[in-house]
Amino acid sequence: MKTDASQPEVVNPSRLAVLERRAPAYVALDCETRAAVDTACAAYHLNRKEQTLRGWACLENGPIRPLRMHGRLMWPTAKLRELCGVA
Repeated sequence: MKTDASQPEVVNPSRLAVLERRAPAYVALDCETRAAVDTACAAYHLNRKEQTLRGWACLENGPIRPLRMHGRLMWPTAKLRELCGVA
């Protein structure tokens, strides 16, 4: 089956919603304005799995220590910038 290259591909709106949920958009680390970010965002910037960061927090043996706020782990943005070499 041939498709015409001049016509744009039609994406099912429900499929688009699934794709958008799977690919969260994170702010670049040098543009981040928050003092600390959640585990998912920190893991994205460090190119690690979230569970790795949770292990670092539990065992206190990682290159960065999180803050604990209301039972949640928050990772300092300044320390993330140092680890990633972002000015």
